[in-house]
Amino acid sequence: MNRPEEELAALLREHGALIARIARSHESDRGRAEELVQDIHLAIWQALPRFRGEANLRTYVARIAQNRSVSHVARAARTPPHAPLDALGDVLPSEDASPEDAVAERDARRRLERAVRELPLALKLAVTLALEGFTPDEVASVLGISTSAAAVRLHRAKAALQERLEERST
Repeated sequence: MNRPEEELAALLREHGALIARIARSHESDRGRAEELVQDIHLAIWQALPRFRGEANLRTYVARIAQNRSVSHVARAARTPPHAPLDALGDVLPSEDASPEDAVAERDARRRLERAVRELPLALKLAVTLALEGFTPDEVASVLGISTSAAAVRLHRAKAALQERLEERST
């Protein structure tokens, strides 16, 4: 294997889960989400030689994933859906959790994922990145908005999620 392929493989190992979650935040159909992930991988491979190190590599990868996902959604909006939307997929519990804790954690995660999917797109994108550990500055950079706009979206998303989760628990 040559050096660029090794670098790409290492990058995808490190950021693959982030890429998959960004793709799933835009595409609920598992098959189409997997296709989107592959499309993002190709876009990263094509863009990697142009990476100048001006941004964090994680942010660069997330920005590519975000842009490719937006393009995917725009293309999908122009064509009628072929299948009903389904869940984001199975969430694997922590190896250290008891079976009961794992079920409770999985249920809570699914409720959160369902609530996130119900948010308006702008809020959904911001909160998905925040849940991945991105700072408001990084969220702003990935989404191409100001830091204050990102903070507002995150605040609104948090309030909307709290409201939705409280409604479901009563």
